[in-house]
Amino acid sequence: MTATSPRWTHRPEGSTWGDWGPDDQLGRMNLLTREKVLAGIAEVREGRTFCLSLPLDYPGGSVLNPRRTPPVLRPVQRKNGRPNMTYPMRCDDPTATDLICDDQVVLTLQYSTQWDSLAHIGQMFDVDGDGRPEDVFYNGWRAGSDIAGPLVWHGTEPAAYDGPQGANRLSVANMAVACLQGRAVMIDLEAHFGRTGKLIGYDELRQVLDADRIVVEPGDFVCLRTGFAQMLLDMNRNPDADVLFGTTSALNGRDQRLLQWITDSGAVALIADNYAVEILPARPCADAFCATLPLHAHCLFKLGVNLGEMWYLTELADWLRANHRSRFLLTAPPLRLPGAVGSPATPVATV
Repeated sequence: MTATSPRWTHRPEGSTWGDWGPDDQLGRMNLLTREKVLAGIAEVREGRTFCLSLPLDYPGGSVLNPRRTPPVLRPVQRKNGRPNMTYPMRCDDPTATDLICDDQVVLTLQYSTQWDSLAHIGQMFDVDGDGRPEDVFYNGWRAGSDIAGPLVWHGTEPAAYDGPQGANRLSVANMAVACLQGRAVMIDLEAHFGRTGKLIGYDELRQVLDADRIVVEPGDFVCLRTGFAQMLLDMNRNPDADVLFGTTSALNGRDQRLLQWITDSGAVALIADNYAVEILPARPCADAFCATLPLHAHCLFKLGVNLGEMWYLTELADWLRANHRSRFLLTAPPLRLPGAVGSPATPVATV
């Protein structure tokens, strides 16, 4: 397929830019066809459901990321100035019998169980072939207009930006409209490597796939259980970062064969119960300039493969293993929040 776009004259090698049109904002989610939804439904045999979300006040504190803070939940103010506390309050109308409660929340959208949109990670890339890299995101959407913050970079110099901020393109709202329902595959890394802090490259992944006879097909969601989210629950909102990152598995984003497997698999998303799907920090880069999050760059920037992080997979993975299964129906839309680069999710697995 010949890919063309008004925003770029050449695309990153091995990318899917333009494969679904010059203005595509869904990436591999385009593979969630009616047939893939039916394939997911075909995996439902028991009518049993599993919640795949942590409570949204986990992990607790800001030890794992100082820029991400726990939600602040509070009641709305009523006309009489009295706060609508955590118990029902009488209506302002003295003749009414209603008890009314409304809440509001200050929410860091990527604090807990979350989706990364394709606007989450961009790269500096020479889209025009003029030798000068541009700040761009998947399919060549531009930083500063399509995905905008308070500053825009021109070369090495930042300048103030007073236009509409947020993900004007590639936001999680697109994912919500796509509904995100289809067949998912569980890869149980914890069952094979325990809590050893195993770095997962292609060889380790292949070992698990072969041992459990797992096949990933184009259009599938791929879930990876490491034990990280269960440890978060066990730590009861007091996370120990050294223990969490030191004892649970994560993908090696520097392993080129692993990245090629992601490309070849046709997976629409990689979903893990750990913090970033890939190991943090990444292994050292052999090049002078490279992405600090290589798997994020490969998936979000090049392929249009969304990432799900800190999903609660324990009960589902245990049930699947006990029943000698790996596939299930996944329903997992994010918030339909225009402009957001990430979103909490309450995914549901049905088996």
